[in-house]
Amino acid sequence: MEELIIPTTEKNAVVRDWSLKIQKEKGDSLVEGCIANLPEYVTVNVRKNNLKDLVWIWNQWDSDTRGIFAERYGDIAHLITINIDERRYDPDYRRIHCLLRVDNVQPYKIYVKEPKPMTFKKKLVRLTDMTDTWAEKQIKKKNETICIPWSSLRDLVLNHPDMLKRVNLFALAIYGLVIFPKVLGHLEVAVVDFFERLKQGINPVPTILAETFRSLSSCRRKGEGRFMGCEQLLNNLRAEDITWRAPWIRPSVLLYRVRDQDWVSLLGLWGGVGYAPLLVQRQFSSRQFIPATGVLAQSEFAFAGEGYMKRV
Repeated sequence: MEELIIPTTEKNAVVRDWSLKIQKEKGDSLVEGCIANLPEYVTVNVRKNNLKDLVWIWNQWDSDTRGIFAERYGDIAHLITINIDERRYDPDYRRIHCLLRVDNVQPYKIYVKEPKPMTFKKKLVRLTDMTDTWAEKQIKKKNETICIPWSSLRDLVLNHPDMLKRVNLFALAIYGLVIFPKVLGHLEVAVVDFFERLKQGINPVPTILAETFRSLSSCRRKGEGRFMGCEQLLNNLRAEDITWRAPWIRPSVLLYRVRDQDWVSLLGLWGGVGYAPLLVQRQFSSRQFIPATGVLAQSEFAFAGEGYMKRV
């Protein structure tokens, strides 16, 4: 029988005192005496997929089709029309949730990688209603990554006789080309696994946050790299958008720990990472204080090799 987690709310002063106490007891996320060897400047490659096909398809749809799409997948189609500018925001749960409007999910149901998922070919057959032979021909391998070219799905999005299949494949394309663009021009197998779980009501926001932080952290450690996340989610979100999109959210309420963990563990598509939500207090115009970060630096891991399931 699963043990229920009962949420409780603490005042800011109580959380601050708790954080200072834990910080003194456990220290920060680094080993005592360790000096972080981080580069002063980081060069990040933000090369993205060409989204003209997606924009053109969206513009061809009538209001009924768009309505069905929004009912199933929220406002993720807005991501393909956002203009990227020089403004940046620290990613956090509230901003991503409000921009995507993922209201048709169970907030506390998250994505967990299946240890023995269905084969990629079988998933493609189920998603497309095409034959095994067709699916097998479309599967490619790019830099040790199994994926399917967007060009293989484009014709189905345009011409599939089942309108719901067209809608579903279009949503899959947005998740694979915009939100999790690991392999340019292709949709990676983990994205398809994740997309299949959406119909079970999982909340996609923690997964998106996890891969955003993992990619940015990787670039920072190396001093360079390609950001394999959704740049649109770091741009163009104003305070008035949040108030209008989600008036029920109280900006002063933050999830700051889970049971005996002094931070929140986020699971992505390709790995996990620890997250200290208190770091984003400044975005809510709240008083910022140093959060508890003991062993936070050791919380990041990849879904590879033996033993990773023990950390999930």
